[in-house]
This record gives sequence, C-alpha cells and structure tokens, in this order.
Amino acid sequence: MIVKNRIKVLIADDHPLVRYGIKTFLETYDDIYIVGEAENGREAIEICEKHLPDVVLMDVRMPELNGIEATNHILKKRPNIKVIILTSFIDKELIENSLKAGASSYLLKNESGERIVRVIRDAYQGKSNLSSEATQIMISEVRNPLSKRYQLTKREKEILSLMVEGLSNKEIAKRLTLSTSTIQFHVTNILSKFGVSKRTEAIYLALKQKLVKLPGS
Repeated sequence: MIVKNRIKVLIADDHPLVRYGIKTFLETYDDIYIVGEAENGREAIEICEKHLPDVVLMDVRMPELNGIEATNHILKKRPNIKVIILTSFIDKELIENSLKAGASSYLLKNESGERIVRVIRDAYQGKSNLSSEATQIMISEVRNPLSKRYQLTKREKEILSLMVEGLSNKEIAKRLTLSTSTIQFHVTNILSKFGVSKRTEAIYLALKQKLVKLPGS
C-alpha cells in the first residue's frame, strides 16, 4: 500500500543486480516508496504512465530505448515527473543530451547511497544536481572551448574550413596560394590533433563539434 507523502520512485536500469541494490537501499528510507522497476526505456515509459512516479532513476545505456530517449518521451507527456540520470558513463555529450531531454540531475553510480537519496529529495522539491565529475566537465568546457582544446592554428582553422567545403589539397593550395606539400603538412597536423586518421573523420568531427560552419550557413 502506498503511504501518502512518500516520494514515489521508479528505478530504470538494464542490470537486475543494480536495480536490486538500489531498491534494497532506498527501501530503508521511510519517505521513499519504490513504485516499480524497468529494464529498458520502453518499460520505463509504460510504468510512468501506469504508476506516475515522482522521481525516476534512469540509466543511460539500455536496450530497446535508451535513457535519454525515454526521458524525453516521459517528460513530454508527464512534465511534472523528475528524472535523475544515474549512470556509469560520463562525457560532455551525454550530460548535455540528458539535460536537453529534461533530466533534472546527472549522477554517477559511484555516488554514495546517502548522496543519491539527497538528490532524490532535491529533485522532488524541484532542485537540480550534477555529480562533481559532470560539473568539472561543464566548467572545463566553458574555460576551454573545443577550438582551444585542439589548439588549431589560424592557418589550420582556415584549411579545415576549406576541407569542410569539399576542396582537395590541390584546390586549397590554389585558393591560399600555397604549395600542395604545405597544405598536406597542415592537414596531417589537423588529423593528428583530432586523433583521427581519415580526412572525412576530421570533417565530421569539425561539424559535430561546431568548430566550423557548413558553407552557406
């Protein structure tokens, strides 16, 4: 029986032992009630519709539908539900996509149980939290934009933009009035700084990270 004023929590994770461990710990708190468990994003959506939890502990990488997609779907229909991303994975893109989907918090599974409980209570009250690792990543992004992180020279940025336009080394050399060997030298440096081996990979990364703009945009 659901007791009034308890925080209704759904646990969504594809690992049964993880769900069991979290559930067992949370059930020791009188103000928290576990309304269900989901092993994938689709189950999480279904349980949210059926039991209307206050808070969802959502893993990111799950079969059928990942946690970010499930979060987006749930909050479009039930914006009052609070989603806490609880994952083992940490990178800028995951954090950004989670927050864009509407997650109120982003935590790592190495957090203490007490910390997770505090964040559940905070989420229930409309507050947001980031793990210390996630906070450092976002601070680093502000202090060190990608263009600075890759440390591209002015000439390399210029050549990268022309690569994105689809120009060959010979065409770039003609455009910049430089030798083809000089352009090849700069292109090799760009690939090295990006940590890729192919020209197409460098172009993809440049566009994905918005280091350059598409022609005409």
